[in-house]
Amino acid sequence: MKPVIGFIGLGAMGQAMAANLLRAGYRLRVWNRTPDRAAALVGQGAVAASRPEDAVEPGGLLISSLANDQVLEEVVGPNRALLQRLGQGGIHLSTSTISPATARKLAAGHKEYGVSYLASPVLGRPDAAAAGKVRALVAGPAAAKAQVEPVLRVLAQETFDLGEEPGAANVVKLACNFLLASAIEGMGEAFVLAEKNGIARSSLERVLTRTIFDGAVFGNYCRQIAEERYQPALFKLSLGLKDVRLARDWANVSNMPMPLASLVHDRMLRAVANGRGDLDWTGLAAEASEEAGLRAAPRPSANLR
Repeated sequence: MKPVIGFIGLGAMGQAMAANLLRAGYRLRVWNRTPDRAAALVGQGAVAASRPEDAVEPGGLLISSLANDQVLEEVVGPNRALLQRLGQGGIHLSTSTISPATARKLAAGHKEYGVSYLASPVLGRPDAAAAGKVRALVAGPAAAKAQVEPVLRVLAQETFDLGEEPGAANVVKLACNFLLASAIEGMGEAFVLAEKNGIARSSLERVLTRTIFDGAVFGNYCRQIAEERYQPALFKLSLGLKDVRLARDWANVSNMPMPLASLVHDRMLRAVANGRGDLDWTGLAAEASEEAGLRAAPRPSANLR
C-alpha cells in the first residue's frame, strides 16, 4: 500500500496535483486555509485535516502548494507542531514560487527537526498540472530527492535536479517566469503594432506560432493574446507581479541590473493598481492595446474572481 501524503494548499495548482496523486493510488490528508476547497478531493478519497499538523505522518512526506513567501512561512515556518510531528526522516516538498532566501531559511529551520526541505517549484499552469505535464525544478538533499522521485513522476513529466542548495530551484523558476513575463509584454506590443496597421491579430498569431514562436509555450501565449482571452485566469497577473518582483529583488541581492525586469514590473504594477490583478497574466498585453487607443483593457468579471 502506498504511503499517506500530507498536502497543504488547495488552489488551482494544488487541487490538480493532489487529484493526480489520488488517481495514482496515494492516500492523502489535505488541508487548506479555506476548508471548503477540500470538498472535491474528499469526494475522491482524501481525508480533510482540521489543522496543518494533522495532515502529516511522522517521518512522512508533506507537499505544499501555497501562493507566496508570506503564506508559506505563516503555515509552515513557525508551525513547530507540524515540524515536530513530521520529525526525523520527514520530507517537505514545497512547490511554491518563493524567494531563494525564504527557501534557505525554511531549509535551515526544518533541519533542526530532522526534516528535509526540498524546493520544487514547477513550470506549468493548472491545465498542465492536471495533465501531469508540468516540469519540476528540484533542489535539496540528495537522499530526500531519491525518496520523492516516484511522487514527482506522478506530478511532472520531467524533473530537473538543481543540486542540494534549496535556493537554486527558486532562482531558476524566477528566471523562467521573468522571461515569460517579458515575452508577454513584447507580444502585447507586437499585436498592437499589427492591429494599428490593419493586420488581423489572428494573422500575426499564425506567423508567430509557425515561425519564431513555434514552441508550445509561446504558441499558447500567442493564441491567448491574439484572441484577447484574458479570463478566466490560468495564472493571475497579481501572481506574475509577485514573481517578477522576486526576480528583481534577487537581482539586487546579486548586485546586477535588470532593466527589463524593472520595466515589466512597473507595467504589471500599473495593471494590478488598475484592478486587473485577477486577469490571466497575459492580460498585461491588454495594457498596450489601451495605451494605443484601440480599446480599454478589461477588468475581471465579478463571477470569475
